[in-house]
Amino acid sequence: MKEKVYLYDTTLRDGTQGEGVSLSVEDKVKIALKLDQFGIDFIEGGWPGSNPKDMAFFERMREIPLKHAVVTAFGSTCRPNVAAEEDDNLRALLESGVKAAAIFGKSWDLHVTDALKTTLDENLRMVADSVAFLKSRGLTVLFLAEHFFDGYKHNPVYALRVLEAAEEAGADWIVLCDTNGGSLPHEIFETVRTVKASVQTPLGIHPHNDGELAVANALAAVQAGAQQVQGTINGIGERCGNVNLVSVIPNLQLKLGYACVAPEQMQQLTKLSRFVAEIANMAMPNNQPFVGNSAFAHKGGIHVSAVLKDPKTYEHIEPELIGNKRRVLVSELAGQSNLLAKAEELEIDVALDRQEAREIVKRIKEREFQGYQYEGAEASLSLMLLEAAGKLRQLFTLDSFKILMEKTADQSISSEAMVKLNVNGQVVHTAADGNGPVNALDNALRKALENHFPCLAEMHLTDYKVRVLDESGATAAKVRVLIESARDGEKWSTVGVSTNVIEASWEALVDSIRYLLWKEGCVEAERPEQTEARVGIVNH
Repeated sequence: MKEKVYLYDTTLRDGTQGEGVSLSVEDKVKIALKLDQFGIDFIEGGWPGSNPKDMAFFERMREIPLKHAVVTAFGSTCRPNVAAEEDDNLRALLESGVKAAAIFGKSWDLHVTDALKTTLDENLRMVADSVAFLKSRGLTVLFLAEHFFDGYKHNPVYALRVLEAAEEAGADWIVLCDTNGGSLPHEIFETVRTVKASVQTPLGIHPHNDGELAVANALAAVQAGAQQVQGTINGIGERCGNVNLVSVIPNLQLKLGYACVAPEQMQQLTKLSRFVAEIANMAMPNNQPFVGNSAFAHKGGIHVSAVLKDPKTYEHIEPELIGNKRRVLVSELAGQSNLLAKAEELEIDVALDRQEAREIVKRIKEREFQGYQYEGAEASLSLMLLEAAGKLRQLFTLDSFKILMEKTADQSISSEAMVKLNVNGQVVHTAADGNGPVNALDNALRKALENHFPCLAEMHLTDYKVRVLDESGATAAKVRVLIESARDGEKWSTVGVSTNVIEASWEALVDSIRYLLWKEGCVEAERPEQTEARVGIVNH
């Protein structure tokens, strides 16, 4: 293992500058605790004095002891022609009660003369006085050289003088910022290597992702001598985002051999990524490297067959190292190996001989030709496997349902659904209103079943997607409906297909309930004499 690389997380400050990202004080506290548990070294909580929320966060964190991380406040150097001890921004950093402060200063002469409207010498004074002031008050000081790489290209002599001013004033860290995110990896490497030979203070790197090279730039900087990486979880941040620590950390530790976190903490990486996404109310891309749901998903039959023999054939690391897991997708490209591996992955104990497996694969391919898709509807696939093995008994069947919709000139549209079911031999007839026909149907269906299966009261629909499969069919086109349901933190997805969106929605809704009942053990194994008489809820 090589030397330690320190991790500086700015999700709670720089990350919240991303479009659509907003965190409450309690959200920030929850994320900070997770970051601390994971092994992050510095947690930047915000800019004290810029808004009440950030100051409230620092006040809350005074009451919460962290095991490892150092809570850090963010700010700027003092203003032009203002002494550091008289600067309100620097005083707010002290009032936050933190032990570490990260202050940014201009290292690009263009910004000094055109943005700050001051002299180059005054800017050097601002950097030195600000660092010295905070150091005199006992803080660990990180100096962030804003726009450093652009400044170094334009005026390398002055950019280095800014770093030297921070170093001479006692900065504990000097962090080089690719603020515009436009540098290339070879430029980062060469510049960091040059700076490393010029200053003695430990270096950090703060890259943005405007050229989609932030991860590569962070790795290049570390290889050139940087000992700290500043970024955010899932790469959230202004414009195109900050460097994604979720990708940087495993690349540094698992591939380049640097020490970032303990191995058991590394195994929490996927959970950390998804936790932050959930708190920030952001959808994680399925194909996000390392932690995405599809990062270790295998679809082609040849791929699956090879992975089952040796995962290294199509996986660059073991998914368990970062807390992810291997997934086998079953689709029209599937072979028997996909199906058997999928049954094992879903922990469905089905004894399928080769002929049965071939029949199920054939059925899947036929249904996908009709428009079904099981890659994103594993709950429906599970039910199909259980039915094929005779291990699923229908606890309820549909007699009929009706939907009434009414629109008047002075009122918004209203929807009512009436459902008639046979539940364990008992006829149940219910009606329910809803916000639209599908919601009304969902409410009526669960209303009919909750007395028989109380666990349904804790289940709720979390996502609903409709895809037109044949645009040339216009309003008569076949549609695919994907529904995601959740209960106690567990989520599952089901699919329905029809030329009628209500019928497709009904099919997916019913499968979502059937899956939960099976998971809860409400669906018992069928007796052999029931297999022939089994009546499906919808035509499959």
